[in-house]
Amino acid sequence: MAKRGKIGAIWRRLPRAQTMTEYALILTAVALVALLGYELMGRDLSNNVSRTNSTLTSS
Repeated sequence: MAKRGKIGAIWRRLPRAQTMTEYALILTAVALVALLGYELMGRDLSNNVSRTNSTLTSS
């Protein structure tokens, strides 16, 4: 009887653990997309900021 109670307790916690795992996977995917976007556009953005800064300071 005690064994069935433990299994029931684990079974009741399963949806919460599944939701946390899904959130972790989504967060990982968002972080990877953000990192990839930064890597692809980071140099271009840095160059644009430097160019804008030079233009503003020379004017």
